[in-house]
Amino acid sequence: MKEPVDRPSVGLRERKKARTRAEIQAHALRLFHQQGYDATTVAQIIEDAEVSESTFFRYFPTKADVVLFDGMDALIVRAFRDQPHELGEIHALRVALRTVFNRLSAQEAADQRERMVLIFSVRELRATLLEQLVSTMELLRQVLAERTGRQPDDLSLRTLAGAVMGVAMAVMVALGDDPTANIGTVLDDALGHLEAGLVL
Repeated sequence: MKEPVDRPSVGLRERKKARTRAEIQAHALRLFHQQGYDATTVAQIIEDAEVSESTFFRYFPTKADVVLFDGMDALIVRAFRDQPHELGEIHALRVALRTVFNRLSAQEAADQRERMVLIFSVRELRATLLEQLVSTMELLRQVLAERTGRQPDDLSLRTLAGAVMGVAMAVMVALGDDPTANIGTVLDDALGHLEAGLVL
């Protein structure tokens, strides 16, 4: 079983880029909430966020990308790698997710809920969600391979990564039904069901 590899801390330049991206996204989500996704233009987001057109498109190639971008993956992967190997993979993932979601500010948590609701309420965003989920599933498969020492193409890793993505989709739908729900709690409960063997 492989030990986690030490990762360098994020540099100042990367932190500034992440901050700019988050600020643009926050302004966009506020506009989407106020006037609707379809009625909001990229020009309005640029004006509201007080950034140049080139800056906007450096971070988000399309308006849809403003909603679909999720900076959580890197944080979750880092927290997952920090979990002791004595924990089972699903339990380690639950602990990692709880760690990340517990660190979110109230506004950051609200933005995450807003994103989930938008993705499932706008046809254009739902149509592009599958590609993003597949990309996240592949990332999870690689991290699981690193943690377990198995080959990345191991079918059991693909199956587990796919099951976790299925849980994520179920949670997104649940949040659409109840936008006030706590994402971290709902996700942890759903993964707990998966960890228990999906017994009804």
